[in-house]
Amino acid sequence: MSTLSLAVRDSATMLRRDLLHARRYPSLTLNLLLTPVMMLLLFVYIFGDTMSGGAGRDAYIAYIVPGILLMTIGSTTVGTAVSVSMDMSEGIIARFRTMAIHRSSVLFGHVMGSVLRTLMSVVFVGAVGVAMGFRSTDATVLEWFAAFGLLALFALAFTWIAVGMGLGSPNAEAAGNNATPLILLPLISSAFVPLGSMPGWFRPVAEYQPFTPAIETLRGLLLGTEIGHNGRLAVAWCVGLAVLGYFWSRARFARDPE
Repeated sequence: MSTLSLAVRDSATMLRRDLLHARRYPSLTLNLLLTPVMMLLLFVYIFGDTMSGGAGRDAYIAYIVPGILLMTIGSTTVGTAVSVSMDMSEGIIARFRTMAIHRSSVLFGHVMGSVLRTLMSVVFVGAVGVAMGFRSTDATVLEWFAAFGLLALFALAFTWIAVGMGLGSPNAEAAGNNATPLILLPLISSAFVPLGSMPGWFRPVAEYQPFTPAIETLRGLLLGTEIGHNGRLAVAWCVGLAVLGYFWSRARFARDPE
């Protein structure tokens, strides 16, 4: 059997392990899902009329849902950082190192499992948004596929970053704390209010961080708003973060003793 075949086989085994672990401990994923769902309910039903600037609650839910979907990715990947840190601190990784498996399969199993769980979480939150009144009547089938592809790419990028955070944390609690910016960054993006309503000194920070270009691109694909340069920025951020997270994770994983 070739090295590639062994890597695929072992990665599939680790993916199955990751999914079984998530099924046995669903509370972690459910708790992380509460944040975007509660934010959606709060901002639509409590602050919707005020935040819409007179446009109405229906207009505001169309505006906010793309941002909440990206927030869901940031929130869910925190669980990945915690899960990886738990594996490292509980000694299971040391046991895997003594087995005849492909070295990187442990990381790839975590990444693939996390991306699948994240996309399922996005679908769930999107369904909540639809139940609350979100509609995308102008998007074509191609634009829907592009939107899903962007969400998948964003999930992959932030999953690799979360894996690196988990490997670099001494315990699960520290991993959760270190990954907190993945939840906070959407709060200082265009997820809830337009960039034009922000103070001038703060606007560049919100405009060029990873979430804002992705949110604006998602709005353009689903709602027909202007995408402009945001599509290129979103893809560049995703590719850059995925590459950074991959090499960071590989380097951290290789530091541990054989």
